[in-house]
Amino acid sequence: MKLKRIIGLVLAGLVLAGGVFAGGSRQSSGGLTIKPGVLTIGMEIGYPPMEYLDENGTPVGFDVQMANAIAAKLGLKVELVDTAWDGIFAGVDTDKYDCIMSAVTITDERLVKHNFTKPYIGNAQALVLLKGSPITARSPEDLNGLGVAYQAETTSDIYMAQLQSQGLKFTPYEYDKVLNCFDELKLGRVDAIICDSLVAFDYIAPADSPFELVWQGQAEEKFGICLKKGNDALTAAIDTALDELFADGTMLKISQNVFKMDMVSAARK
Repeated sequence: MKLKRIIGLVLAGLVLAGGVFAGGSRQSSGGLTIKPGVLTIGMEIGYPPMEYLDENGTPVGFDVQMANAIAAKLGLKVELVDTAWDGIFAGVDTDKYDCIMSAVTITDERLVKHNFTKPYIGNAQALVLLKGSPITARSPEDLNGLGVAYQAETTSDIYMAQLQSQGLKFTPYEYDKVLNCFDELKLGRVDAIICDSLVAFDYIAPADSPFELVWQGQAEEKFGICLKKGNDALTAAIDTALDELFADGTMLKISQNVFKMDMVSAARK
């Protein structure tokens, strides 16, 4: 999953290969953040166009740009902690970082366990095939008997599990990163991909893309910034910063930069 172009990434701490920093001290008493003067952010940097590494190994994407804009509003530096998706929520629970900015869908289940800001972008599920594929599926319900790739422990995983419980019979191929899904489809090892529409748009956009979007669901999902349950002060501060970024047009500029269209305004309606 994914999104891009840096406004000015300021990373604090010891630089690791690829430009990502590792962080992890516990929250300081009396401060909003774990490290004074730094907003430490958990992010799975392998979900274009939301977050990924450019050709120089620098983190870029929609969430990266947004992180820098929010931190600037709060007068903080940014420290990104590249984290595998299957451990990203445990990381914020154990104070490895202040928050998660990594295309996190707001769900009822997650709201029970974590704090969330107001939504900042909308999303739907999408079905992607190879161009010229003999596969005739034009909706998820048509995937009977096929091999379907998706990222594990995401809303795509939940969506396909629901269809499976309703009788859809397919072979699931679950991957740690969505990039692996597209690599496997290109190699012909799977028949189709179910992923976020925001991700699908990014992959089909290039003129020479080997992929095509054949179905998109309703944009019922919304992404938000996830924080540890009970961290209300920082949640409120980030919400205020987000409100200001929507009001001054920064969020729209980031969306147009990454998607070439407005993908954010509907999230606030």
